[in-house]
Amino acid sequence: MCGIVGYVGPQDARDVVLEGLRRLEYRGYDSAGIAVLADGALSTAKKAGKLANLEKVLADRPLPAATTGIGHTRWATHGGPSDANAHPHVSADGSVAVIHNGIIENFAPLRAECEATGIEFASETDTEVAAHLLAAAYREAPEGETRLADAMRAVCRRLEGAFTLVATHVDAPDTLVAARRSSPLVVGIGETDDGAAEYFLGSDVAAFIGHTRNALELGQDQVVEIDRARGVTVTDFHGAPVEPTAYTVDWDAAAAEKGGYDWFMLKEIAEQPQAIADTLLGRLGPNGELALDEVRLSDQELRDVDKIFVVACGTAYHAGLIAKYAIEHWTRIPVEVEVASEFRYRDPVLDRSTLVIVISQSGETMDTLMALRHAKDQKARVLAICNANGSTIPRESDAVLYTYAGPEIAVASTKGFLTQVVACYLVGLFLAQVRGMKFEDEVAAVVDDLRALPDAVASVLAEMEPVRGLARSLAGEDRMLFLGRHVGFPVALEGALKLKELAYIHAEGFAAGELKHGPIAVIDQGTPVVVVVPSPRSRESVHGKVVSNIQEVRARGARTIVIAEEGDDDVVPYADHLIRVPRTPTLLAPVVTTVPLQVLACEIADSRGLDVDQPRNLAKSVTVE
Repeated sequence: MCGIVGYVGPQDARDVVLEGLRRLEYRGYDSAGIAVLADGALSTAKKAGKLANLEKVLADRPLPAATTGIGHTRWATHGGPSDANAHPHVSADGSVAVIHNGIIENFAPLRAECEATGIEFASETDTEVAAHLLAAAYREAPEGETRLADAMRAVCRRLEGAFTLVATHVDAPDTLVAARRSSPLVVGIGETDDGAAEYFLGSDVAAFIGHTRNALELGQDQVVEIDRARGVTVTDFHGAPVEPTAYTVDWDAAAAEKGGYDWFMLKEIAEQPQAIADTLLGRLGPNGELALDEVRLSDQELRDVDKIFVVACGTAYHAGLIAKYAIEHWTRIPVEVEVASEFRYRDPVLDRSTLVIVISQSGETMDTLMALRHAKDQKARVLAICNANGSTIPRESDAVLYTYAGPEIAVASTKGFLTQVVACYLVGLFLAQVRGMKFEDEVAAVVDDLRALPDAVASVLAEMEPVRGLARSLAGEDRMLFLGRHVGFPVALEGALKLKELAYIHAEGFAAGELKHGPIAVIDQGTPVVVVVPSPRSRESVHGKVVSNIQEVRARGARTIVIAEEGDDDVVPYADHLIRVPRTPTLLAPVVTTVPLQVLACEIADSRGLDVDQPRNLAKSVTVE
């Protein structure tokens, strides 16, 4: 999690860093802090709570103007949210300031080592260990231009776990040094209007997108030194030079602004038609063949696949559950869907004939990344679905399909989820085509159905005012149930998750066929039950079974909220509230049936006076295990 910003250049670092922190606050908002290097001394300010609390402190006690600075927004791991535990952390001698994302797993013995030398710790964090170690390593490093980088490399070789560290030292007023291991960090390279060079560091490109779209990827176990005079130097932890990969960010600062919406989430819900269209753009070649973004696997390797695992966390896991239905139907390959945090610990059976599909919006989700690495160790092939170009997960995968959702700032994923679902469909079709299960014209026909989805989602969004009114009437509820069958089951799970995330209402999603096996016991008078109804055209008449489920819960006093396609009149007598969606092919229906559930959760949370974009205890990108 955690938002990290660094700046070296001619502008006032205070303004640049605070601007970056505003863009990164979605990554963590337990506390925030800033350090600047001016007049040969470090000056810091930090405060528990959201960034606004820090800004109030700075308004009362401004830091000195400076051209080098670092900043941090925190999602707490070691030590609770407090002023003392907020970053930056400063070494005992006041020479070094450090900010950190991740977990230093061996911090306890390292802390004991520091305390044995007489150092008194000011916080409960693992990060403070790095500050003290770095100050000591700097004193021992040979003098020269790379002294701080040498010290950082020496410290990193001692650390265990996943971390991004950014540090500044009073002896190097125009220099920042940073390191990454299994935790995100990108470099921005820009210039001011008068042509002066400036450099940025960030947990992601949102930190500096207002200044430059030119970025550098940093790889695993690398240290970057940014010096205002000497530019950017990258090495591994042992000092060997590394040539970083440059890329251009394909969105601008305006894409990360609210654009007149009350919440980023509302804006991102509204952007879904365009995000789906962008994800589909250019996928079908002139001869009808389907194309992914990067494929480092041969057709024969894909034809040899006899088992697929889809591995993901949270909302992305629900996208994987939907993928299972489509991929198995189109390819006839057995598919298992796994929670990433459990995958490698249960010792799954993997070999060179196994394809592991990993899904991550940020490309840095730690549980998913570690599952990917386990799969690679077992010689399985890995295909990534990701929204972040240049992030770790796609870089370490054998094939990549990028979603083009653009920046998603709200913690609860909306357009990220729908584009992941669409990407899963594309992967399924791609595999079916390569393996000869579908001809090019058949693939093209499904792609045509996919291309109709943006308009279908737009039509759903145009009819959401009654859903908003319904949400306001549900704001006082303390629990809700969600039911679905076939591809509607993962949609029910996603609807329940959104409500829990945003409104803090206890909500559960169930396969409707399981209703009589336990969940029906919790239904009493007035219990809201949302039912995702499959199309009457769906396979094996599950539609009729779900209509029977609606009657069963209604007979026990439930307040039924029914999502059904246009023209489905069978549900009308049993729906207390009916939400219509356009007729869509069965396997693609989740793209339209999910949208009302997003709006419902968002509006309920807003009606309860909650922060829709930054729900408590959560952060956007989970970069720790």
